[in-house]
Amino acid sequence: MTMQMHNPPHPGEIIRELCLEPLELSVTEAAEGLGVSRKTLSAILNGHAGISPEMALRLSMAFDTTPESWLNQQTQYDLWTAKRAKKKLRVKKLCAA
Repeated sequence: MTMQMHNPPHPGEIIRELCLEPLELSVTEAAEGLGVSRKTLSAILNGHAGISPEMALRLSMAFDTTPESWLNQQTQYDLWTAKRAKKKLRVKKLCAA
């Protein structure tokens, strides 16, 4: 059982702080290196888009990480975000009493 992180950062923040900044890469340079458009990478870095399986592969190849690590970060962020909105969900129990 994994522990749920409290307020996990969006993976875009991790990319910016741990990958781009230490290498002094601009968004344009990083996008070119990843083989994606600047707009695509910018959306991820700004938290407007998530990490897809393909992007996870690209990041793992570029930064010598695992694609699973990127997808896990995205899942943790998405689940935390969904749990914050849990009270708005209208769901009935469907299991036997």
